[in-house]
Amino acid sequence: MNFALILLLLCLATGSLWVADRLVWRKARPEGAHRPAWLEYTAGFFPVLFFVFVIRSFLFEPFNIPSGSMIPTLRIGDLILVQKYTYGVRLPVVHTKLIETGSPDRGDVAVFRYPKDESVDYIKRIVGLPGDIVVVEAKQITINGEQVQRVDEGVFADPGSIRTSRRFTEQIGERRYETLNDIDSPEFFQMESFPNRESCERTPAGIRCKVPDGHYFAMGDNRDNSADSRIWGFIPERNLVGKAVVVWFNGSEVFSGQFSRLGGIR
Repeated sequence: MNFALILLLLCLATGSLWVADRLVWRKARPEGAHRPAWLEYTAGFFPVLFFVFVIRSFLFEPFNIPSGSMIPTLRIGDLILVQKYTYGVRLPVVHTKLIETGSPDRGDVAVFRYPKDESVDYIKRIVGLPGDIVVVEAKQITINGEQVQRVDEGVFADPGSIRTSRRFTEQIGERRYETLNDIDSPEFFQMESFPNRESCERTPAGIRCKVPDGHYFAMGDNRDNSADSRIWGFIPERNLVGKAVVVWFNGSEVFSGQFSRLGGIR
């Protein structure tokens, strides 16, 4: 369901009635008469719908995390806010960029339209920028010949399953965050066919990709349980939706008295 399109159509429909009432119908009503009920429940909702449309299209949009590909940073059921204007102000529905406001940094947690099905939103961490050479071998990332630093923090037990993984603190530039690798899980990814597939090659221990201009390389923090750029390729710049900035709710945690993960996203 394209909620943005539905909201736009509702705004156009109720807005047309609101303008007609302001310019024509209100003048024809007897002084002191109220709007008819059908108009109250159509044109009357226009200001609220328009406010929601502007906030959701240009400033912030709520998202729900449906999978575990970003554990431990984000967990299933997290409700997050995505800052829409971080990577440019875009027209809703058609996604044409109107104003250039910035671009992703390495380490950003970004929401984007899945390149193979743009009706689906994905969320991953940006690892490679345009022009970067990204190598992923033996669970270790190297960017432009420099190995991404990580520190083993011990065993992580997923509270939503019986699975255990190895937890690492990883650092790209000044950005520090946590990632997981399954204990003794083999390093193997079956790369699919995708645009600019020739920019990637298999190596004896993993893959090596040069990120094309206007594209980004992204990975899930749950490294052995994430379908990401290692499999389906690069994210075109035009597919970017925004930067994930806040976890504001998770029902299963809040109702059990756990609030520690609410707040900014690293």
